[in-house]
Amino acid sequence: VQLQASGGGMVQAGGSLTLSCVVSGVPYNRETVGWFRQAPGKEREFLAAINWIRGTTYSADSVKGRFTISKDSAKNTVYLQMRSLKPEDTALYYCAASKYSSTLYKGVDHEYHYWGQGTLVTVSS
Repeated sequence: VQLQASGGGMVQAGGSLTLSCVVSGVPYNRETVGWFRQAPGKEREFLAAINWIRGTTYSADSVKGRFTISKDSAKNTVYLQMRSLKPEDTALYYCAASKYSSTLYKGVDHEYHYWGQGTLVTVSS
């Protein structure tokens, strides 16, 4: 499985941005696709995940209501729509895939088997 994240950039506080993650490879190795971020000096943080087949989603409380995960199966793409962005959302954003559907609600990075390269989001005040 390969993942290619894109869509990062610089945005002012209060603005919106949508990240894309193109997922390629055998479908049974990407039951769950999630988004994480890592800010300088901080640990990687789980944001949201989606079941590839059912479309069921799960989001971290810290971003619920501001970040929305979705997918377009025809394009093999998972999106992360981010709104009301804050300077503290500045980070490198990663998408990742897990072989298991049970990963959806776990929200931990060690449950994911494949990782994309990351896309940088910078929110200015």
